Amino acid sequence: GILPPGVKLERIYDRSELIGVTTHTVMHNLVEGILLIFVLQWLFLGNLRSAVIVALTIPFALAFAVLILTVQGESANLLSLGALDFGLVVDASVIMVENIFRHMVERSAAIEGGHTHATPASRFSAILHGSSEVSRGIFFAAAIIIASFIPLFTLTGVEGHIFGPMAKTYAYAIAGGLVATFTVSPVLSALLLPDSLDEVETWVVRKLRAVYEPAAAFALSNRIVTLGGAALLLVTALVGMRSLGIEFLPHLEEGNLYIRASLPGSISLEAGQPSVNAIRDMIAAYPEVQRVISSHGRPDDGTDATGFFNAEFYTPLKPADQWPAGVTKETLTAELQHRLQARFPGVDFEFSQYIQDNVEEASSGVKGANSVKVFGPDLATLQHIAEQIRDQMARVRGVADLGISNSLGQPTVQIDIDRGAAARYGLTPDDINTSVAASIGGQSSGDLYEHGTDRHFPIVVRLKDAQRDSLDALRRITIGAPSPTGTG
Repeated sequence: GILPPGVKLERIYDRSELIGVTTHTVMHNLVEGILLIFVLQWLFLGNLRSAVIVALTIPFALAFAVLILTVQGESANLLSLGALDFGLVVDASVIMVENIFRHMVERSAAIEGGHTHATPASRFSAILHGSSEVSRGIFFAAAIIIASFIPLFTLTGVEGHIFGPMAKTYAYAIAGGLVATFTVSPVLSALLLPDSLDEVETWVVRKLRAVYEPAAAFALSNRIVTLGGAALLLVTALVGMRSLGIEFLPHLEEGNLYIRASLPGSISLEAGQPSVNAIRDMIAAYPEVQRVISSHGRPDDGTDATGFFNAEFYTPLKPADQWPAGVTKETLTAELQHRLQARFPGVDFEFSQYIQDNVEEASSGVKGANSVKVFGPDLATLQHIAEQIRDQMARVRGVADLGISNSLGQPTVQIDIDRGAAARYGLTPDDINTSVAASIGGQSSGDLYEHGTDRHFPIVVRLKDAQRDSLDALRRITIGAPSPTGTG
């Protein structure tokens, strides 16, 4: 009963799908991480129960981290939970369980040799000695890791909002892993490890030992060759590091395209609309596209200061399994960009994603991943410097979608007042400026109030298009002057 007859709401953007995908990714990584650590611990230590003890540390540490995040009102998202390194979480537990396991093996050998008895006291003593030997080293190692995240805790602005939760989750998870290492792991060892234990060398360890021992002997007997090889690897890594790409955030596939078209700066809303419609039809013709929603100009609330030259296209994509064979998002974007630029020369196209574009704009203040800002009082000089910077940046390998946010190009009319002639008619420059502004831009003559609300709209009166659409028409605008006799 709220909407007028024939009007319905249609959902065009639903982030629940993206949230579902990211949640599934996080849970998938969690399960795979636990299973992988369990298998590795079992393969190397050769004891199933010790692998279970180490694997149980992960859910305890994550539960501890999530509990602290909940108490502090933080959110668990893809950046915070998805960036967790399970190796850091279980490092302490692996060291603790392996040392306890070693002491339990020594106790088992002592029992078989008749040097001690299989009593609960001797069992607890072995576990206590095994845990106390490594507790100090484990604590300081974890403290050093947490201290390395201190710079992330000090970040402010957009960077702080993005990387702050990740650093907190890391610290909380490591702290939870420490709590589990000092409490849960010894208790589970006392409950699960049997009295009779043997140190077993698994086939994986045997294979690795067969490779390691000859390699270690060769390295010790050929020290110069070993150091030279290490130096060569270091130099190769440094050279290869220069070819690695760098990005502010890891790429998140959102399943959509956000396309921005910058038309000529002097274009009007009526002249630009046919091009916007044609661009929308061309994008919608692709089978990978679900729908296309275009936005031309700027919103009425002034939240995005732009002109009629700006057109934005919100393009949700179909699931990738419904795409034609061999088509990827990269090839789709490249083909779209090539066809659009060939069809609409002089129009700049930028391709991004919904969330990615918002984050980039919040980070740099412009529509792009990186930006160079030039400040100065003269627009022509700024434009010239910007073009020089663009030409230099175009030579950098890896730079794509390079463009300039032009400050020049908007049509303006400068009206110079003949002050002497105005004075002869008794007019001031302000009288003439007020009349010209009202004739061209309009002047509010009243307000229209919406019934039942406090909303009101100004009623603007100005000259017809034919009386203000050319310079000659502007020269013919008449200005009311006072009568020389002072009677009118």
